Amino acid sequence: MSGPAVVLFNLGGPDGPAAVRPFLRNLFGDPAIISAPGPIRWGLARLIAARRAPTARAIYARIGGASPLRRLTEEQAGALEERLRDLDGARVFVAMRYWRPFIAEAARAVAEHNPDRVALLPLYPQYSTATTGSSLAEWRRAAREAGVRAPASAICCYPDRAEFAAAHAALVAEAARALPADTPWRLLFSAHGLPKRTVARRGDPYRWQVERSAEAVVGRLENRNADWRVCYQSRVGPLEWIGPSLDDELARAAADGKAVVVAPVSFVSEHSETLVELDMEYHDMAERLGVPAYVRVPALGTHPRFLDALEGLARAALAAPEETTCGGAACPAGFRACPRRAAGGGTTA
Repeated sequence: MSGPAVVLFNLGGPDGPAAVRPFLRNLFGDPAIISAPGPIRWGLARLIAARRAPTARAIYARIGGASPLRRLTEEQAGALEERLRDLDGARVFVAMRYWRPFIAEAARAVAEHNPDRVALLPLYPQYSTATTGSSLAEWRRAAREAGVRAPASAICCYPDRAEFAAAHAALVAEAARALPADTPWRLLFSAHGLPKRTVARRGDPYRWQVERSAEAVVGRLENRNADWRVCYQSRVGPLEWIGPSLDDELARAAADGKAVVVAPVSFVSEHSETLVELDMEYHDMAERLGVPAYVRVPALGTHPRFLDALEGLARAALAAPEETTCGGAACPAGFRACPRRAAGGGTTA
């Protein structure tokens, strides 16, 4: 056997214009996204992908024609592997849910490595059935097929992890310094939206955990009485989504005469939602609404404190029994989708 393996999970993104349509087909073909029977779901996925591909290609064209997510995730993997070099033979693998390197490809690479332990570490700080839940379910299937025999422990979430919050707080403070002196401002924590029915039907803790993340970051700011809000972006389709929306909060800030500092609290790497939506579309919206100033906080990337969080979580998972380990506060009763509750408690990292 070789040393331990750590698997970093992320969404993935198209690596060129030709990949946009199959990427969307994979996304909407996921039963965690569209919960229809297989043949119906795949038919809908093909239809949605065909309709949305031209718009999506235009979005990616604004950032060079492809998503930077794979490159940035591989940078995080390399930095984490360097921090784990004291674990003899440790390797960190990248596994993407909807585009290359697919989870199945990562599982085959892990099987070839033949580790003695496996840590499953999603790059989704807040748990949702549509992100972490889907990725871990796909890993279990792919690992069986690839013949990964080593025991595996999964980190389900880390929404209020101290190092994670400290990294965000440092970046927020730095971004706020770009505002003109004596400018009143509001901190907007923006997270990817989620349909309301996902929360209601599945007992998904995502929204509750996003709010915990925001509270943890504010608790580490020099001004703990800062004016702040949580809001959501990236709504698609006709369903009712959780709110308030970033659109509404920008309008509120304009009415209140407040500049905004926008922190992508659920995104740990730059991709289309930050580079296009936040940096271009919402920036332009803020100008049209008359927001005095608009500053965007960078994603965490390879910030040293975020790497501290990933390292601590990876080591905790490698040392844990074969079960789910929670890297943050336990979800309250009622969140049926919480994997720690479903597993009968699990452990805390």
